[in-house]
Amino acid sequence: MPSNTAPRISLPQILAYIAMGIVVILVGLPLIWMLFASFKLTDEIYRMPGTFFPEHPTLINYPAAWNAVPFGRYFANSLITTFAATASKMSLAMLCAYALVYTKAPKWLKDGAFLLIVAALMVPGQVVIVPNYVTMSMLHWADSYQGIILPNAATAFGTFLLRQYCLGLPYEVVEAAEIDGASHWQRLWLVIMPMAQPALVTVGLFAVVSEWNDFLWPLIITNTNEMRTLPIGLYRLYQTEGLQSWGIIMAGTVFVVAPIVLLFVRSQKFIIEGIAAGAVRG
Repeated sequence: MPSNTAPRISLPQILAYIAMGIVVILVGLPLIWMLFASFKLTDEIYRMPGTFFPEHPTLINYPAAWNAVPFGRYFANSLITTFAATASKMSLAMLCAYALVYTKAPKWLKDGAFLLIVAALMVPGQVVIVPNYVTMSMLHWADSYQGIILPNAATAFGTFLLRQYCLGLPYEVVEAAEIDGASHWQRLWLVIMPMAQPALVTVGLFAVVSEWNDFLWPLIITNTNEMRTLPIGLYRLYQTEGLQSWGIIMAGTVFVVAPIVLLFVRSQKFIIEGIAAGAVRG
């Protein structure tokens, strides 16, 4: 007879669920408050005691935020730089990972190159800001798209992740393609990339988040509003509105945060699969 006894939950599982709930609250509560505050008027935000849900929801903050600073231009700049840098990072990481795993270069050469890539992971991004700025200025690329994109065109983390993932792929499939006369490009495009899709998408998603939210480098390398990106636009909105219009500032924050949140919701399964597989292989 089937048992009607409910499965018992152990103490470690209970503690894990409690910890997960605390993390969700700490991470999600500010985002939810930001969203609700974007539908409130300023007097309701400053009211004491405060309200969590808007009593009289309004959309007036969104057009006010969009028109307070040239958000349309900032949005276009962020799209261009994020797309270009992400495409470059994915392409270079995939090509480098393929070379480190599947080419017949000497093992000492591939191991040395991989060690340099791992060493690059240990270098803080702030260390290379001055050399990158000097280089872009010498090339007369300050305040330009290429000045924003090129210093961020490669990713050591993405190369590391894809290399580890490729090490776990069945080498017999690649050998079969080589026997059939497939070139390196054909093996990469038709064999490796479809199998490495989870890790490749993960690299792309991390690149999108990094470029979309980057504040320091675009602030340093650009001088005019025509080349500013969304994070800088949000800072300018704060300077323009000050502390008197938090509803407008929260609406501007939604413009910056919403695309990334939606992208992660749509692609979270690839992130989990890509990171988990890359962590246990190699």
